[in-house]
Amino acid sequence: MPTESIPSEEDILLFRTTAGPVIPVRQDTVAGRAVIKPQPVPLQSLADNRLVLMEMSTGPFNPDILETGDELQYRRDGVQDRLFRKLRTGQIRIQAELDLHGLSVVSARTRVTEFLTKCRTRERNCVRIIHGKGLGSINGEPILKKQLGRWLQRRNDVLAYCTARPADGGTGAVYVLLKKTF
Repeated sequence: MPTESIPSEEDILLFRTTAGPVIPVRQDTVAGRAVIKPQPVPLQSLADNRLVLMEMSTGPFNPDILETGDELQYRRDGVQDRLFRKLRTGQIRIQAELDLHGLSVVSARTRVTEFLTKCRTRERNCVRIIHGKGLGSINGEPILKKQLGRWLQRRNDVLAYCTARPADGGTGAVYVLLKKTF
């Protein structure tokens, strides 16, 4: 066991001449190296992703409910590139609007038919239909969006349609270009 020794006057003098003048430190914390904190693990998101993958691999396959992408677009033969580009970029003034939020498929189809017929008689050629993104639907699928694309393609008075710009509803709405009445 080591014994404590008291330094002699010579040792103290030698230390002070070697160390030089001393400036008191006003900080009482020790600067250490930065501690790198580990990134949090999103356990719930990982569990949700696993569940989705499991449902996708075990559920029945129905090609009718597949969505090929977020954006809808269609144009009949003869619709010029320039006109379709103007429609896609929102350069054609919207003259009427229909919101389908909260409607069933049957009600939505009736409303779309009535709306487009009324627009044609009132010479409204560029309209917006808000179908929603399907977040409130069963399984969060955009049911009305898919159906609306089919309905519009079957109508002879629809020249073209495309997904609206983000400022006008984005993937939750479409611009529809109707034939002009003479």
